[in-house]
Amino acid sequence: MSVSPVPGTAAAFPYKLVATDLDGTLLRHDGTVSGRTREALGAVTSAGAAHIIVTGRAVPWTRHILDDLGYDGLAVCGQGAQVYHAGEHKLLTSVTLDRQLARLALSKIEAEIGPLALAASRDGLDGEVLVGPGYRVLAGPLPVLSVDDVAEMWAAPLNKVYIQHPELDDDALARAARATAGGLVDVVMAGAGVVEILPLGLTKATGLSLAARRLGVTAADTIAFGDMPNDIPMFRWARHGVAMANAHEELRSMADEVTASNEDDGIAVVLEKLLG
Repeated sequence: MSVSPVPGTAAAFPYKLVATDLDGTLLRHDGTVSGRTREALGAVTSAGAAHIIVTGRAVPWTRHILDDLGYDGLAVCGQGAQVYHAGEHKLLTSVTLDRQLARLALSKIEAEIGPLALAASRDGLDGEVLVGPGYRVLAGPLPVLSVDDVAEMWAAPLNKVYIQHPELDDDALARAARATAGGLVDVVMAGAGVVEILPLGLTKATGLSLAARRLGVTAADTIAFGDMPNDIPMFRWARHGVAMANAHEELRSMADEVTASNEDDGIAVVLEKLLG
């Protein structure tokens, strides 16, 4: 799947860049991309636009999907922390979390709402996801490394820290963490059971703008698809934001358009209409 714009043909499609979230958006619940959606994205790139995947997953959790898609261009991973060249299997940019600030932020959050269970994503092409005691890992094939001592998480550079609370739901936990430590770190809710601590100011829009600049396109050239609150900055950056039918209400409320769900080829529905 080529993701580079073809000079002189962009007029065939009203956007030069299609940015898609991965989980809950491009991927169906079984982790696959439908044939219809693949064909629609192929038609878009043939018409001269670029397709960029913009995901909260770090590169090690994203590479196998990109390879399966035959995706050989740029991808934005780790909530905007990483710009990755899939064709070259090369990390072009990477932003790490200040571990001292992160630990301070966590101590403030725990002082307010009690103990948290933690996991952490290490930086790099092969960075492991370390899971501490009590952290509930979502079912699926993504590899994690369990650690008995949370101190091990801080031994090497990190892109993000995941937090869970024994009583608060995801939205309540994200709100409490943001209210308590929002001046030190960013806090996003990226999916069911996935609340993340990120470097302050880092969003999907950060990485997407860097990738777009490399392709010579702008926010005004971009249509974006997503399903979770961590996609809000990307929608604000892009010219047009499309929420999936299965999207979190916070994202749906500020989207320019709501399409069908990820199970019902919501991306393809919109792209086919734009392609005419």
